[in-house]
Amino acid sequence: MLTPAEADTAIAAALVQVAAEELPLSACAGRVLRREVRAERDAPPFDRVTMDGIAIAGTPADGARRSFRIAGVQAAGTPPLTLRSADECLEVMTGAKLPAGCDTVVPFERIHVADRQATIEPGYLPVPWLHVHRRASDASAGEVLLTAGTRLGAPEIAIAASAGLPRLSVSCRPGIAVISTGDELVEPGLPLRDYQVRRSNSYGLAAALALAGHAPGTDLHLTDDKDKLQRSLAHELDRHDVLVLSGGVSAGRFDHVPAALAALGVQRVFHQVAQRPGRPLWFGTRAPGKLVFALPGNPVSVLVCLSRYVVPALAALSGARPSPPWTVALARPFELQAPLTCFLPVTLRYDQDGRTLAEPRPTRGSGDFISLAGTDGFVELPPGPASHPMGLAVPFHRW
Repeated sequence: MLTPAEADTAIAAALVQVAAEELPLSACAGRVLRREVRAERDAPPFDRVTMDGIAIAGTPADGARRSFRIAGVQAAGTPPLTLRSADECLEVMTGAKLPAGCDTVVPFERIHVADRQATIEPGYLPVPWLHVHRRASDASAGEVLLTAGTRLGAPEIAIAASAGLPRLSVSCRPGIAVISTGDELVEPGLPLRDYQVRRSNSYGLAAALALAGHAPGTDLHLTDDKDKLQRSLAHELDRHDVLVLSGGVSAGRFDHVPAALAALGVQRVFHQVAQRPGRPLWFGTRAPGKLVFALPGNPVSVLVCLSRYVVPALAALSGARPSPPWTVALARPFELQAPLTCFLPVTLRYDQDGRTLAEPRPTRGSGDFISLAGTDGFVELPPGPASHPMGLAVPFHRW
């Protein structure tokens, strides 16, 4: 049986990066960049005024000239003016190019204006370049602003636009099918008998995938009929790049998923990981580039395995740079008896020193998904038996 780290390695070795496509900038939010973005020109491209006020030449010292005739107005987006005399000033607006001949901006709050004359208030000593965003202080023309593998959020989209790019090369979205199995499952809103349960895993899976930027294209429920299961899986393998199943992977009489996948030419990479919950996790591949994650049916196991393995694999599949692990400290001791890696649900809080603390919120078993409400994710504890002390640094995985 593999450890979680060994399962990570096996999944990574099986991944084939998806193709890239060119999309309009407005359609790239959440996508993974596949080609670097370079600065179109210096940023800022000129000495840019950052406060409304007046621009002057030099710094008036005590007893020196502190009153200036306003010779013109320099607005943002207009050709730059030139200061002709040290006795004059130019009104400047935020975002404007600093007029030629000027090196000092005095905010409007520090001057008094009357009869086209601007007077600096007593006691205020202007500082050259203080309210000026100097040319190329952020980036030089041709400098790399975004590297391939960057997930494009709001700042990254704005940066690409500033580089003058109307389109970007981004990873294609893999086609994903979420499939739940089991005769006992009944759709929300439909009548059910006392021996049936609601179909909830697929809704949790779809929500988690969508929040991670991988909204599934198909949500399917299959019964425990082996032949129908195999036919349906064959159809979905032809239509999708990734199948995420829940249920049917243990050793019971009606756990047909592994056999059905084998019959369809899906090569098993591993089955079972030394972890709790989620031990029966199954992962396999089929050429060209098809991935199948068959998760245990218990709801806590489903959400844990999705966050721990599936979402990171989808990010890697898209070419995203790996995120650095997030480490937190246990807020209180936790006893662990099983000789398996433990995924323990937690809520996060902060101590007076700003450390992130993980408060254990254990469930009453892998079927108790109700206890997950309000939790932030789970920590990964090394195998027991052991008493993990308060303050122990442990990896944290967000839902």
